[in-house]
Amino acid sequence: MISIKKKEKENSANLLRRFTKKVRQSGILMSARKNRFNQRAKNKRSVRMSALRRNYLKGLRAEMTKLGEVTPGKKIDLSKIKKSK
Repeated sequence: MISIKKKEKENSANLLRRFTKKVRQSGILMSARKNRFNQRAKNKRSVRMSALRRNYLKGLRAEMTKLGEVTPGKKIDLSKIKKSK
């Protein structure tokens, strides 16, 4: 915690300037900005499930490209696909 005491005959502008200088030097603001958008790590199960889904969709895309249903580089409309699971 940073604390600044007002000196004798010091105006509020100088006090504020000293405070901001102390905050910059301490690095508190930089660490707060770094952690602002920090995301929690995914658990093993969700990582595994997303990898399985990626592999399934990759195979599906390759199969549909061979059949000519999808052109390379286009998105697959997942609503039209039957789920085999």
